[in-house]
Amino acid sequence: MFCYQCQEAAKGIGCTVKGVCGKSPQIASILDILVYITKGISIVANKAREYNIEDESVNKFTIDALFLSITNANFDEVRIIKEIKLGIKLRDNLIQRLKENGIELGESIHDSVIWTPKDDNSIIDKATFCGVLSTECEDLRSLRELILYGVKGIAAYTEHAWNLGYTNKDICAFIQKALAATTDDAIPVDNLIALVMETGKYGVNTMAMLDKANTESYGNPEITEVNIGVSNNPGILISGHDLKDMEELLKQTDGSGVDVYTHSEMLPANYYPSFKKYKHFIGNYGNAWWKQNEEFESFNGPILMTTNCIVPPKDSYKNKIYTTGAAGYENTKHITPNSEGQKDFSEIIKHAKQCKPPIQIEEGKIVGGFAHAQVFALADKIVDAIKSGAIKKFVVMAGCDGRFKERNYYSEFAKMLPNDTIILTAGGAKYRYNKLK
Repeated sequence: MFCYQCQEAAKGIGCTVKGVCGKSPQIASILDILVYITKGISIVANKAREYNIEDESVNKFTIDALFLSITNANFDEVRIIKEIKLGIKLRDNLIQRLKENGIELGESIHDSVIWTPKDDNSIIDKATFCGVLSTECEDLRSLRELILYGVKGIAAYTEHAWNLGYTNKDICAFIQKALAATTDDAIPVDNLIALVMETGKYGVNTMAMLDKANTESYGNPEITEVNIGVSNNPGILISGHDLKDMEELLKQTDGSGVDVYTHSEMLPANYYPSFKKYKHFIGNYGNAWWKQNEEFESFNGPILMTTNCIVPPKDSYKNKIYTTGAAGYENTKHITPNSEGQKDFSEIIKHAKQCKPPIQIEEGKIVGGFAHAQVFALADKIVDAIKSGAIKKFVVMAGCDGRFKERNYYSEFAKMLPNDTIILTAGGAKYRYNKLK
């Protein structure tokens, strides 16, 4: 294996024996194949688009497959192989549709468009020929991987928006164009650099779409004091990023006697007005994603992982892990939507009722919810504070937190900032300093 798509890559170079995230070489290999198949289906989709043929199921697969392949999202070999087979089926169906319309792909087509595994073992064997190191030139490899990781991020935002009914065909078309470009040896370095920049542009556009989806669905986030203590009822801990899952869980637990707590990346759900009406929504439990091995045990109740940032669970609480969406882990319960897109959380609710209340690990409150609408609403006061000298500096501290001690620089830097400084934060790194006094 060779994987270096996250900041925790071994020795800052790449994981070659086992992923720091816990990913095995075999899982890494089949994830490489999933991306490979997604590139092939993108080549076909691009060709079909030239003739005004577009398949929404192909677009949805592209988004889902890329999201599933990001770090710490899915460790379930059976599910990933199933996704690979679905991609091959969709690809071949689209090729057949083109042929029926008299459209040929051409003589020179990439292997990912025609490759079909004989069995599950041949899927793993193929990974040697399509992983990161299959591109020999380091410059080309770096640019291709930058584009790939960029569109993976775009896919993640797009899926969350998609779940709320917001889609954009231009974004799907760009993702497929970018993926296809990473297979074309004739594209020069300068063109790939331009595509990297275009990926950034589409990333911003996608974030705007997701912001619209979230705020139109649940209201603009508000400055909020978030409880970090516990109640006396059994609870469900929900982690990840998917606000639609949060909404459905709150609705289905309402009046059940089971409380709901957010964890890690789901913390911002506490700021949305639509969720505040639920009295059994208690607050946030725990800290950054990498502390879940200790905090999931003390929570006592079941945990719903809606997206990425799964740490391989201990046997002592593995039976309490439920996954949904892109998330997955072997031998854990995965909750899928029905034909109407609805998810049934009755099993996890029943499980929670059999558990003890969470063990309190903290008490008090933290403040959050300083989203753009709130900042604009306070703009006049902020300007006055700047003019008076009460605010002298803004510092952006953003990024993903990690488990290594070197990451303490986030909190150490925050402690050294003077009181006339405002920290603008984004990402999981906020757990390094959002509870500092």
